[in-house]
Amino acid sequence: MLRTRIQKISFISAILSLGMTILILIQTACLRSFGGTPEGKRLEKMQTSKMYQKGKFENIPFVPTILPGSYTQMLRRQFFGGEERVPPSPIPVVYLDPKKLTSPPAPGLRAIWFGHASVLVEIDGIRIFTDPVFSDKVSPFTSIGPERFFPTPIKLEELPFIDAVVISHDHYDHLDMETAKHLSSKGTKFFVPLGIGAHLERWEIPESQIIELDWWEKGKIGAVEIICTPAVHYSGRGLFNRGSTLWSSWSVIGPKNRFFHSGDTGYSNHFTEIGNKLGPFDLTSIKIGAYDVTWEGIHMNPEQAVQAHLDLKAKRMFPIHWGTFNLAIHEWKEPILRTQKAANANRVNLVTPKPGEVVDSKSAPVSKAWWETVK
Repeated sequence: MLRTRIQKISFISAILSLGMTILILIQTACLRSFGGTPEGKRLEKMQTSKMYQKGKFENIPFVPTILPGSYTQMLRRQFFGGEERVPPSPIPVVYLDPKKLTSPPAPGLRAIWFGHASVLVEIDGIRIFTDPVFSDKVSPFTSIGPERFFPTPIKLEELPFIDAVVISHDHYDHLDMETAKHLSSKGTKFFVPLGIGAHLERWEIPESQIIELDWWEKGKIGAVEIICTPAVHYSGRGLFNRGSTLWSSWSVIGPKNRFFHSGDTGYSNHFTEIGNKLGPFDLTSIKIGAYDVTWEGIHMNPEQAVQAHLDLKAKRMFPIHWGTFNLAIHEWKEPILRTQKAANANRVNLVTPKPGEVVDSKSAPVSKAWWETVK
């Protein structure tokens, strides 16, 4: 009897030990993708930011991530809602010829949507990539997580030289470890909000290629200024490091052209402030998707996105952050339908390119309703 009990205890201990070993292996495998922890001089600089409050970054005034009392309702809709959140057929992609992406790029202002918030921008002879994500899944795991609806218009290794990357915040759908490591190996510089340099250094990206900025601070590539500007969002790549890094939008000011990238954000008067200080912009890439009434404070809806474009005193609106990953409760094409309606009502010059289609800031707009063919 005693022997049987000892055998059972040994078996249970073995199972627990195996489970613990598996968890340790998973954590070890994911540790690098979780990124690093700010410390030393990096942390000291973070602590001087007005957004750094009581050991973390916070929106001022405070904005709840999810409206109080709505969490249960949100979960119910998330798991039992009937929305068509994934395209029923393939999304059309315009595949790019690497040979036509010359370095340096031609003068002017052009943009190519790679999906979600990833936009390749050519501005006044400089090539900049916003929030580049080439991984198939946005997750710390390579085999688990929301999966891309369509392939990128060009393979990562076929990209031309990218002068600079701007990162709006450290969530997995905006900061992709494998993409960052590849671009850094080619000499690309990374413009990031405070604290995100810790992630990049954890991935062995040289300090000399990292420009870490607070809001309204600026750096430069050639004759193009890259300015870290405000946003209303949150950060964190793990369960216990929420608010450990800053979030931002980006304003790119060239000698002849001006470009704005919203990143993830709720709507607030920061758009008017940026427009008054740095506008008018020739082209804006503004998020329109992944919204819901329960978290609208940190993810503005399409109508607010159109108003943000107007606040920025901008000429042409390039809608992003939709139609790429299943990250919200709404139908996959609802964001562009609402944006199109609001843009028409406000006489906004809206461009709606397919992934991989080149948008020139001064040419006729690319505005075919290609999503209507996805049935």
